[in-house]
Amino acid sequence: MISFNSLLIVGVVAVAVPLVLGLVPAVKVPPAVFEILCGVLVGPAVLGWVHLDVAVRVISDLGLGFLLFMAGYEIDLRRFDRRVLSLAGRAFAASAALALLVAYGLQLGGQIKDGLLVGITLMATALGILVPILKDAAQTETGFGNLIMVAGSLAELVPVLLLSVFFSASSANPGVELGLLAGFIGLTAVVVVVTQRVSGLRPLREVVRRLESTSSQLGVRLAITFALAFGVAAERFGLATILGAFLAGIIVRRTGESPATHEQFQVKLEAIGFGFLIPVFFVSTGAGLDISALFSSIRAIVLVPVFLVALLVVRGGPAALYARAVGRTHALAAGFMQATSLTFIVVATVIGVQTGHQRPSTATALVVAGLLSVVIYPPLALRLLHSAAARPGPPEPDTAPQSVPRPD
Repeated sequence: MISFNSLLIVGVVAVAVPLVLGLVPAVKVPPAVFEILCGVLVGPAVLGWVHLDVAVRVISDLGLGFLLFMAGYEIDLRRFDRRVLSLAGRAFAASAALALLVAYGLQLGGQIKDGLLVGITLMATALGILVPILKDAAQTETGFGNLIMVAGSLAELVPVLLLSVFFSASSANPGVELGLLAGFIGLTAVVVVVTQRVSGLRPLREVVRRLESTSSQLGVRLAITFALAFGVAAERFGLATILGAFLAGIIVRRTGESPATHEQFQVKLEAIGFGFLIPVFFVSTGAGLDISALFSSIRAIVLVPVFLVALLVVRGGPAALYARAVGRTHALAAGFMQATSLTFIVVATVIGVQTGHQRPSTATALVVAGLLSVVIYPPLALRLLHSAAARPGPPEPDTAPQSVPRPD
């Protein structure tokens, strides 16, 4: 019989974290950080209350898939203006080059096992963490906020794609993996066209809309089933299931009718994901971290600040390209925001350890660096934005490539 003791403790932690943060509103740290830290506390490394048994692993895997689905749902393709996309694309290309340079340098120095995996990990930005920060700073509707959203979207989409291709079942044969990827992309294109046609049928749309407000919650059921189907399809193509879940989120977002509909529907999805599944994934990730391996190795301890600085160099450095569009202060703030990474680091390290491409100590060092990036970099970015807003005189341009560049 399956035991639910560990899952119960994980659930208690998932309830306690937001409750404590709500009682202490001065602590401005995303719940995911504390969920991972509490997972370490109740896991085998410290108290030993939680073990990664069947029940915890199943719910954790569902949480991982839903996390990637919600990450895809955050991406609004309507924001991808050609000029903004061009600027963000150039910055991301520079980030990719820097990431591979840093990662392979660490591999040549014998500090890490797989340079490609670490390089892909360093390319990512935690868009899900940045969205509420931008909302609180009233930046989501500005040119600066739009630029960060597009840049963050690229820094989620491309790493997920690369991770799926190079660290999936078919990754041993580059020719096969590229062929399978092309086939899956073709299937995705067909599904997008069919989905848009079907969702445009008035009778079907009316039925879904009517049943969405009843106990059937048909829209939510369709979205979750769609995500599962895409995850299974990606696995059948020899790709990682996370790619399917991620693309499913993008497609579901694209088929919505209006921003108001998106907002209502997103609340329901977040209730399922962030209400239970995703916290279980973060807590179980903390419980699975090999803290003893981190502190038993000088190399691993040194890697924590190395990875933290690498995130700033890799993701923050190329934000200098934004200076002409948004001003130097906003470009510096963008650099700190882009250097904020956690969710993809957790996903990549889980896959890396499972596939044998990463040492547990390196994975732990990466996650700790990601935790520190969330705690350190966003407050620095907000301080820069506040100082720019309080500065007397004409404000810096904030409309990205649409505005005429103006010096600070």
